[in-house]
Amino acid sequence: MSLTAAFEGLARHVIFAELDEAVGSVWRVVLNGQAEWLAKKILQFDLTLENVKAVLNENATELREKAFQTILRNRVQRGGILADGAGLIKTGESGRGLNSRWYPETLARRIREINQQKDRITFVEGNGLDLIEEQKADAEAAFYIDPPYTLAARRLYKVWQIDHARLFAAMAECRGDFLMSYDNTAEIVALARKHRFESRPIAMKNTHHAKMTELLIGKDLSWLKD
Repeated sequence: MSLTAAFEGLARHVIFAELDEAVGSVWRVVLNGQAEWLAKKILQFDLTLENVKAVLNENATELREKAFQTILRNRVQRGGILADGAGLIKTGESGRGLNSRWYPETLARRIREINQQKDRITFVEGNGLDLIEEQKADAEAAFYIDPPYTLAARRLYKVWQIDHARLFAAMAECRGDFLMSYDNTAEIVALARKHRFESRPIAMKNTHHAKMTELLIGKDLSWLKD
């Protein structure tokens, strides 16, 4: 969402936050002068099971090596899950196995294109709640919030703990508009009602292609068509 806002010129400047150190390493590399190295590393990598296991088992300490490791992990683990214990893709899309989500030319192109927008983007490695607190008095700030969901977060992310009540309270204090996406649970519906936010269920599919609904939450969802 942040990248779309930047590329489409929907905001003068885009700020986004990520608390996971591994994911943060990708953005730090792409937006701070090492995007070309990462693009070439992806293009030159020979994707074999042996090479994948070697990279994923490394104790990557250098920033750009950690960034490459994170991208590779996202591409070859089932559902792109980065949490510990996620297994490698077996059959994958069209039976292509590990290669089913590995598109080096596309990944390299996207990294280079993002790098070209870097002057309009600020990445903050930290808690998104802190970023909200910093910007909540700005009436011209617009927020998109996509937190770890209440039910599946532990399985999907390394950093998944979040105070959902605190997040809703923070959004209630924001002068600017916001949109949140959340899982459709009784807890989240109750929090939305408590703060007099509007919520609307929307259809979606999970990684197993099961049809589900999740919630969009905001101050005013009159723009959202049925």
